[in-house]
Amino acid sequence: MKIVFLGSPAFAIKPLEALINAGHEILAVITQPDSEAGRGHKLLPCELKAYALNAGLKVLCYEKISRDGVAELKKLNPDIMVTCAYGQILSQEIIDIAKFGIINVHGSLLPKYRGASPIQSAIIAGENETGITIMQTEAGLDCGDILKVKKTLIYDGETAGELTERLSSLGAEALVETIADFENDKVERIKQVHANATFTTKLTKVGATINFNKTATQINNLVRGSNPSPVARSFINGEMLKIYRARVREDLSSSAPAGTIIEPTSAKNGVFVACGVGVLELLIVQLPGGKEVEAKALVSGRKLNEGMVFSEFTSAVSGNGANL
Repeated sequence: MKIVFLGSPAFAIKPLEALINAGHEILAVITQPDSEAGRGHKLLPCELKAYALNAGLKVLCYEKISRDGVAELKKLNPDIMVTCAYGQILSQEIIDIAKFGIINVHGSLLPKYRGASPIQSAIIAGENETGITIMQTEAGLDCGDILKVKKTLIYDGETAGELTERLSSLGAEALVETIADFENDKVERIKQVHANATFTTKLTKVGATINFNKTATQINNLVRGSNPSPVARSFINGEMLKIYRARVREDLSSSAPAGTIIEPTSAKNGVFVACGVGVLELLIVQLPGGKEVEAKALVSGRKLNEGMVFSEFTSAVSGNGANL
């Protein structure tokens, strides 16, 4: 099958690789334009572009594909186009170019978690199960017919980064099977129940800011869903603390105000925080300009001590009167 593949992040690499290994002809890979990164603001390619160039594939980038890409895509004359976390809305003119249209590799069990952050959102919502949906693209947000579904459990403690890697492999498997269905005229379509749809947006730094009035489980889900980006965060002693990993301590309880670091916090035992309901143990954290470290390593340096209080803002006041 002659395929044009559209994607950008690392999530799209395994599905593209699977198509290559299955013997399909990749006419072109379309990614987002290079973007500035790092303190030097150098223009760097997205992960999929770097992979495609290394594989010797033709790579195209458009600021707005529906405005700039129509003529070139028509010249390529693909049998089918595949999108995988591409990041741009496609016009009907683009959708109609290929013989079999466009299919999308989506990281949720549609119609739940349509939109930009399905994997993160499923973890943050406390879901126990997710999966991959291969969908026929229509004009609209992830609303086309379902062509194939593969489910998987969300493991206890699993981060968005870890789940994304597993779903990328699952998506590769589902995509190759779906392309074979098109080749063999065995495609089965299921209409989405739009009334059951839920929607997601891009997870921002503000959205990843912890409110310790929530339950320990809810906060831990936010920590997991925000790792590796944008990373959950809170403020203490006037500094922002990023929290990469934590865990709910079912064996502990506290009547202290939410956000308070409580006993048995120590350099030996770890760092424990009272929540609206339950207690959260901080495991891996990072201070501005520092490296990711075990939270208990900051106790001996007096960065995290019993009685200090976390806040969503830098202007809050701790339990002992110190400005945060």
